[in-house]
Amino acid sequence: QVELVESGGGSVQTGGSLRLSCAAALDTSSRKCMAWFRQSPGKEREGVASICADGYKTYYNPSVEGRFTISRDGAKNMVYLQMNSLSPEDTAMYYCAAEGAFLYGDSYRSWGQGTQVTVSS
Repeated sequence: QVELVESGGGSVQTGGSLRLSCAAALDTSSRKCMAWFRQSPGKEREGVASICADGYKTYYNPSVEGRFTISRDGAKNMVYLQMNSLSPEDTAMYYCAAEGAFLYGDSYRSWGQGTQVTVSS
């Protein structure tokens, strides 16, 4: 397992934007996939977006495709999630995850502590 530290969460109004960052204690350019997941109270954890080492291919939950963008900076060992056009349905704790496959949550070995995103109407 590796240490992951998320930042960038906060409170915004509907239609606003946030950029989440994940600092990873590993070479993000060489390890399988890295991903963002989210979980809100009473709901199951769901995959939001992942970026994989094979050509930096990206995968998105259909509910965020076109609004969210995942990216990674291998030189800085960082992974980002740019979130635009936010809606109250995006309110959740967002987690960074590493060393897994696509958006299969159980495949990820390392998890951050999470950063809260709250979108008000």
